[in-house]
Amino acid sequence: MILETINVGPMQVNCYILACASGGQAIIIDPGDQVNKIRAVLDKHRLKPAMVINTHGHYDHIGSDDEFGVLVYVHKNDLSMLIDARKNLSASFSLAYKVNSEIKTLEDKEIIKLDCLELEVIHLPGHTPGGIGLLMKKPQTDIIFTGDTLFYQGVGRSDLPGGSQQQLEKAIRERLFILPTNTKVYPGHGSATTIAREKSSNSFGL
Repeated sequence: MILETINVGPMQVNCYILACASGGQAIIIDPGDQVNKIRAVLDKHRLKPAMVINTHGHYDHIGSDDEFGVLVYVHKNDLSMLIDARKNLSASFSLAYKVNSEIKTLEDKEIIKLDCLELEVIHLPGHTPGGIGLLMKKPQTDIIFTGDTLFYQGVGRSDLPGGSQQQLEKAIRERLFILPTNTKVYPGHGSATTIAREKSSNSFGL
């Protein structure tokens, strides 16, 4: 399996490239910016983009969605953010970006499949109404991509439009902290961590 992390844009978003093997198809998670950096990783492994998955609808995570000519996946509760520059916050920075690619909405517990890869959608509201985690079911079962819900020694903001601190904490406790403690956490920003580490020492006292 190929799993590459690419830091993109001024907010240093973690864009992830997932594929079964070189020369195959790839899932691109949160291509927020710097499409050339993302393409360089795809080219290195001779990968063809098959889909984009957004963990949520903020501009720093969706800014290059249209660059790959593939279907874009997002939770149904964040669909409006992809097509409204005010809601995805790009209008606040005079960028006024909206996704023009075809969009497929996701539901909690839905399984996304590509070749040997299977990812389960875990609805994690709180940072945005439709924030999700992507729990790998195949070929491994010890990886989750948490977007801007859970970070190394931190949690996502809940003070932006559509956010809720109560929902965020509930999602982390009831959807993430129930996972096996050896589960590796790949967040939307910052360093990777584990469920064990965050349960024992997350600075927000969850």
